[in-house]
Amino acid sequence: MSRQPTLKQLRYLCAVAEHGHFGHAARACHVSQSTLSAGILELESTLGTPLVERSHRQVLLTTLGADVVRRGRDILRDVEDLVTLCDAASEPFAGKMRLGVIPTVAPFILPRLLNRLREQHPGFQLFIREDLSQHLVDALHHGELDVLLLALPFPADSVETMNLFSDEFLLASPPGHGLAGNGKVRTEQLKGEGLLLLEDGHCLREHALEACKLRGSDVSVPYQATSLNTIVQMVANGIGITLLPRMAVDAQILSGTNVCVSEFTGRNVSRTIGLMWRRKTPRRAELRLLGEFVQGCHTE
Repeated sequence: MSRQPTLKQLRYLCAVAEHGHFGHAARACHVSQSTLSAGILELESTLGTPLVERSHRQVLLTTLGADVVRRGRDILRDVEDLVTLCDAASEPFAGKMRLGVIPTVAPFILPRLLNRLREQHPGFQLFIREDLSQHLVDALHHGELDVLLLALPFPADSVETMNLFSDEFLLASPPGHGLAGNGKVRTEQLKGEGLLLLEDGHCLREHALEACKLRGSDVSVPYQATSLNTIVQMVANGIGITLLPRMAVDAQILSGTNVCVSEFTGRNVSRTIGLMWRRKTPRRAELRLLGEFVQGCHTE
């Protein structure tokens, strides 16, 4: 029987494909560049074909190399799931878990969640990555994360989701604004207003507009920010109005400002917070328990 590729060799090749650079890939794999290069040469020798085109400026995959990377990622993910299957056979929350969280949820949920998990499952190791939804979904598919905590719906293939709770949107306005201090407001009143939003890539932007049944052309956007804290300061300085999730307001994001908050009259002016995991994961039962933990933290 001919020699077969090793998992380490496949991991090296996938790292080169991801980083496009031997040095960066070696650092990501925690090995020297010479070790990584030798591993890929051994892989090419084993398979009997070149997989990488090497030049001084860049690293490119051959057509066959790209196919090997795609299959290699599936193999590495399946091996990771195999290990996870064995871990999941023991007591839930007894091993490690990698959780991806979006920035408009992380600071308002994680502190209580981590404290509660630490108290009830001190041996559980939860590793957190905070990033935009699409980046997290890509990492989930590549096997770099086990589960995501994000706003739903979000397009993704071969996944399952668990809705946890609704997060109501509130209108935040500077003092003296026509919509400030008038009790409940209607979403139609936002048309033509200067609405401060997060920049493209943040799903909160799309969910907020969709919840209010608004199109981008219905409002002017005088400023796009990378964080809710920045938007709050812009509202406090009279630049415009914005939509804030209830969880952020409950977490005192408006503390120290004079920003006014109003509720909307209609129902379902909200986003849905939930979990997402790979459909084939063997940790489904444990991930549902995690979802119940998050629900409990939200209602505390």
